Amino acid sequence: MSDAELIPLPLVHERHSGTFTVDAGTTIGADGDARRAAWVLHDVLAGAGVRAPVVPAADPGASIVLRAGEPVRDHPEGYRLTVTTERVVLEGGTEAALARAVQTFRQLLPPSALRRAPVADGPLTVGCCHVEDAPRFEWRGVHLDVARHFMPVSFVLRFVDLAALHRLNVVHLHLTDDQGWRLEVPSHPRLTEVAAWRAETVVGRTDAFDGTPHGGYYTLDDLREIVAYAAERSITVVPEIDLPGHVQAVLAAYPELGNTGRPIEVRRTWGISPHVLAPTDEALAFARDVLGTVLDVFPGPWVHLGGDECPRTEWRESPAAGARAAELGLGSVDELQSWFLRGLHADVTASGRRVVGWDEVIDDGGMPADTVVMAWQNGARGPAATAAGHDVVMCPQQVTYFDHYQSDGAGEPLAIGGLTTVEDVAAWEPDAGAGPGRLLGVQGQLWTEYLPTPATVEYMAFPRLSALAEVAWTAPARRDAGDLLRRLPEHLRRLDALDVNYRPLDGPLPGQRGGTGRRQRG
Repeated sequence: MSDAELIPLPLVHERHSGTFTVDAGTTIGADGDARRAAWVLHDVLAGAGVRAPVVPAADPGASIVLRAGEPVRDHPEGYRLTVTTERVVLEGGTEAALARAVQTFRQLLPPSALRRAPVADGPLTVGCCHVEDAPRFEWRGVHLDVARHFMPVSFVLRFVDLAALHRLNVVHLHLTDDQGWRLEVPSHPRLTEVAAWRAETVVGRTDAFDGTPHGGYYTLDDLREIVAYAAERSITVVPEIDLPGHVQAVLAAYPELGNTGRPIEVRRTWGISPHVLAPTDEALAFARDVLGTVLDVFPGPWVHLGGDECPRTEWRESPAAGARAAELGLGSVDELQSWFLRGLHADVTASGRRVVGWDEVIDDGGMPADTVVMAWQNGARGPAATAAGHDVVMCPQQVTYFDHYQSDGAGEPLAIGGLTTVEDVAAWEPDAGAGPGRLLGVQGQLWTEYLPTPATVEYMAFPRLSALAEVAWTAPARRDAGDLLRRLPEHLRRLDALDVNYRPLDGPLPGQRGGTGRRQRG
């Protein structure tokens, strides 16, 4: 084994002679904070046909030992992994550090070991080596839009696992939009009875519709399962409730929260709906009630409030909205968005969490400086946010929106537009300026207007997300785009074993091409 086969690339990976054999006699030793990562490793090895029991770390028979102790590389996610012919030792200062070490060990296994059942007749061996590593960024994320096309719990769990394999630590779920609401809120049953379902969906870029209802939602137990599964892998799930725009589905269920009060349907087409929440106490109370459910189900430190693409048309045409803006002492109705989000910010921060928003939240009055800004519109939005004192996650659409086409080839399936190649991602160097805000990290986005199934999501995610994982993890002095591209073919063997529907580096397979039907390139 060589470090050229690991993605993302670690700081240190020394190859030594000999191999360690994983067999029926293998046991995993762990105590306390190390046990959760040990059980994840147990499940990895079980898939390869080895039932390695988890025993106390001091057990003399333990041949794989996980130890939580002193930080490695002075970093909470820093870890050390040593493989000798007799023993494997994984060390780190936190549960998260050991979770990263387990995923590196997972990559050191032969790709066939990642299958759900053993396929190799010979012994399972790992080359002796020493790995010492720590991440570049605190936020290494991937976003999944489950509002435009609902994704089943089973796929969300699989997606979390694929994120963990790449040592990402954030999965951002876009739970609400004009085309569907995906979160159960017991006090507002029409959100799941009405807002979670659209009558049909527009076909491609045509004026035709498929005539098929689409929708679904996650129960509170579904979401708790997702959160718990992610926590076992030291991944934080960031929930997004998009407000005060992108709410046509909400208004289909509760039209009284809008500016006109007129009935409306869950949006069947893509694009930005002009229908937004009214700047009323009732709408703010609704949002606060939803947030109460979100804060109860998602224990992580961040809550995303959206704040993007909120048309002001209805507010400008509404005498009531104009009167409310004047009553609040705002400069114009344009500032109603910031007023609305600042009210929710107070509730989120009172719970000990931090608000996250898309980069429009720094406009029209702005948000408190402790709001984390996702700089999506272009590379300049990050420096603008850090200059205003915000911590920033860089996710400019030009390089991190993985719903964009992957090549200029005619065979690529229908996508929303744009062009982002794996080479573009590998070469990207994020820059958020000099502060006083910090660059927290980076994130890839998977918007699903044109990604109707888990298979289409995987096709657009990989291998670009693999490349972004290295941007997020590996120090610039160590990272080289050309070297990453040389390592990708070996990494794709792992994705093959995991049955990931990735795009091959030389172009889509016949079954992945758009063809001449509804998935034809637009």
